[in-house]
Amino acid sequence: MNRLLFNHATVYTEEGWLENGCILIENEKIAYVGPNASFPDAQTIELNSRYYLVPGFIDLHIHGAFGADVMDATVEALQTIASRLPEEGTTSFLATTMTAPAERIEQAIENVANYMQTYNVPGQSEFLGIHLEGPFLSPKRAGAQHPSNIIEPNISLFQRWQQKANGAIRLVTLAPEENYGLALVSYLKEHGVIASIGHSNAGYEQVMEAIRAGVTHATHLFNGMSGIHHRKPGVALAALMHEEIVCELIADGVHVAPEMVRFAYRNKGKEGLIIITDAMRAKCLGEGEYELGGQRVIVRDGKAMLSDGTLAGSVLTLKQAVQNVIDFTDCTLEDAIYMASTTPAKQLGIFDRKGSIRVGKDADLVVLNEKHEVVMTICRGKLAYDRREDR
Repeated sequence: MNRLLFNHATVYTEEGWLENGCILIENEKIAYVGPNASFPDAQTIELNSRYYLVPGFIDLHIHGAFGADVMDATVEALQTIASRLPEEGTTSFLATTMTAPAERIEQAIENVANYMQTYNVPGQSEFLGIHLEGPFLSPKRAGAQHPSNIIEPNISLFQRWQQKANGAIRLVTLAPEENYGLALVSYLKEHGVIASIGHSNAGYEQVMEAIRAGVTHATHLFNGMSGIHHRKPGVALAALMHEEIVCELIADGVHVAPEMVRFAYRNKGKEGLIIITDAMRAKCLGEGEYELGGQRVIVRDGKAMLSDGTLAGSVLTLKQAVQNVIDFTDCTLEDAIYMASTTPAKQLGIFDRKGSIRVGKDADLVVLNEKHEVVMTICRGKLAYDRREDR
């Protein structure tokens, strides 16, 4: 039996902070959470009250990192992403596709499905499934999605892709106002897939129709959607006003101004917002020229842009996004963690095993220091990242 014990930390449990607490891990699961205790047969890591033990972060919208992209459709690319994400505290994620020719999307989907069956092992960030971002979008709100590959929502094509994915497509971003959009939304709801409004030019009443049909999610709030206008309320206002919709938010201070992050938090609260990165392959590689969805991307001054200045994903890490939300909104550390861990787990329907620290759940844990920096990451019970100076 593999047993790992963390002692003397400040633990963020479902009941709140536990001072001088400990967590015992057995065979990938949390076996004990409580006051400091002794388990002689367990490998013990001694911490102290300056360290916070929190649930692992879950990124529902990420395209790539460290030179790799989901659309590369190779095992090596997915291995790079999964092995490096623990450095930012991300213990699980949805592999996110891009609008591209149908055959390329299909290759990427099949690659993720095969990877999940064979290589999705503890000790690295876990693939929870696929986020299909496009191609069922509005050409008027393409953003960095290649407009020539945008097509109308298509149930039969989605069925084909879901079969190729072995049922791994968990979330679909689409523009419900497009032809057959509401029909696809209803189909997704009926089959347990999250329908997300995004890259959409819908008006307020069209969003109401979409909510009635089954939309429960908004892709990167404020970005790639009709906004807040005093005579033409659009997707952003509807998403903020209606609790049926949980909103993603790219909290890098680039895609959304800090004041708007604060505005969103005041309206939606921790249970209505999910912190995401929408990161692309340039994440953690520095400035230069890269590729996203078949288009040239320039990274400069922390921004990833197409040649015309359109934002093209981000180079944001989830650990920085958590800190940014605290800085932008003055929310507590626990609320920021809730938006990075608990809300995405609940939205994905996996809160029974992820998203908080409780006995019986997957041992997905992050150790933060006093500056909220990631010191250690544990993915399903195995140490995936460790930068302690005293180890």
